[in-house]
Amino acid sequence: MQAIMETIFNVLYLSTVITLGLIMLSHTKENKMNRLFGAMTLLLGFGDAFHLVPRSYALFTTGLEANATALGFGKFVTSITMTVFYVILYRIWIEKYRVQESKTLSMTIYSLAVIRIVLCLFPQNDWFNFYQPVSWGIYRNLPFAIMGAIILVLFYQQAKKQSDLIFKFMWLAITLSFGFYVPVVLWAKTYSWIGMLMIPKTIAYVWIVIMGFKQMRQTIKGRM
Repeated sequence: MQAIMETIFNVLYLSTVITLGLIMLSHTKENKMNRLFGAMTLLLGFGDAFHLVPRSYALFTTGLEANATALGFGKFVTSITMTVFYVILYRIWIEKYRVQESKTLSMTIYSLAVIRIVLCLFPQNDWFNFYQPVSWGIYRNLPFAIMGAIILVLFYQQAKKQSDLIFKFMWLAITLSFGFYVPVVLWAKTYSWIGMLMIPKTIAYVWIVIMGFKQMRQTIKGRM
């Protein structure tokens, strides 16, 4: 039952995100922010596919632990793509609100992203082992969480300042995505049921994508 339900959810999620990403890219050639949102959405979909497709395969065949190598590689790819996802989201914030780019702020975001990616490359992560060390899960996710916290504050401040209805709850979607993700990093291997929190985490990302899609539609209407 888990294999069927989880696979249905994954197929719906991936197909929705990739489709919306393609639509955004095809309809927003003259708008940099919407192009960024389309590219970010496709990155989310294809990046998560590296983990979700092997996971569905494992559930239908020999189990998760027997497919640790494929799952670990997918998790590694997703860790990299999600880092880039938030860097692009930061660029979207700049384009959306037309703020003057702060070199210090940008350097902070880019540095945290680089640190996160470098930490992901360390062999101590033991990606291909089903029981990966929790300590390295914390190390590599710490700069990621800091980056996410900065970006959610930025969106909260500007959306409130400019009375932006479309991105009004962007900060909340980011907060929820990390809020559901942190317990998985810390305790999923000890309590398997905690892994179910990845579902609401994924829904939070779909919410972010839908906000971007609404922004694209508003841009198109504004040109008509």
